Amino acid sequence: MKQLLSSLAIGATLLMAPNAYSKQIADVDVKEQITAFEQTLVLNGAGVRSKFFMDLYVGSLYLSSPLTDTIQILEANQACIRLNITSSMITSDKMQDAIIDGFESATQGKSQEIAQEINQFMSLFNEEIKEGDQFTFYTSKQFGVKAFKNETQLAQISGETFRRALLNIWLGEDPAQQSLKEEMLGE
Repeated sequence: MKQLLSSLAIGATLLMAPNAYSKQIADVDVKEQITAFEQTLVLNGAGVRSKFFMDLYVGSLYLSSPLTDTIQILEANQACIRLNITSSMITSDKMQDAIIDGFESATQGKSQEIAQEINQFMSLFNEEIKEGDQFTFYTSKQFGVKAFKNETQLAQISGETFRRALLNIWLGEDPAQQSLKEEMLGE
């Protein structure tokens, strides 16, 4: 019970902004800054992931200070990627397929090296996904990845290789969507 309350408190801290400033992207309020584990992170950039002319989610990247280079972001101690689901077309199965494809691209087909971590991460998408759901992936070189769905921490996955691969799904050489990468990088 104590651990659950601690996770909920951390989740609330992660997902609350210290101020009300935000901007609208595809009808989603994207906070200009968030506080995560007693660290203020600022919005680096945000954009829309679309497929076949349909908006699927708003992806946003938060960092300690703005950066436009993926290598610098991977070397940064902390980064946070947030996905706000904007389409009822996203199902649990479709999200799992997209994330698995993302890891394949992010690792240049060598995802088997982090298969155990990917399997643990995929449990985030076991339950139904609805329009309005929010996934937050807080990454740190100290603990790896803490993953949240709607303010509830569902996983903590260690490993620098996994952390980098997760960030590369959106920011790597073969990202989920090039235009979303550019928007997240603030270009």
